[in-house]
Amino acid sequence: MSDDVLRIPIVEEQARVTKRVVDTERVTVRTRPEEKDVIVREHLSREHVDVVRVAVDREIFEVPAIRTEGDVTIVPVVEERLVVEKRLFLVEELHLHRQVERTEVAVPTTLKRTRVEVNRDAVHPQEDH
Repeated sequence: MSDDVLRIPIVEEQARVTKRVVDTERVTVRTRPEEKDVIVREHLSREHVDVVRVAVDREIFEVPAIRTEGDVTIVPVVEERLVVEKRLFLVEELHLHRQVERTEVAVPTTLKRTRVEVNRDAVHPQEDH
């Protein structure tokens, strides 16, 4: 090679991007339970049935159905009696009188729920110079 060769260096620039994590905001979440004492009110019902036996003692030809008259349910009670022939007699009826008793109850109880508070605070990153 001769000394008169001129060498020219070729230079190329390259760009490189780097990333870094920067906090921009902080979020604080707080929960706190709350309790509230309350009185729960409700009406309760109770039924009482009085049974009154009503004697009938009459001959019938078929068993009567259970029936309702007003607030009275009538349940027929029958028996077979042996006469020269067999006959059906209505012996008695049961008259069932319903009485509804209502009372109010108050039950103290505690209801719970959770309150959530969310606070956002901006973070000012340090600028690199």
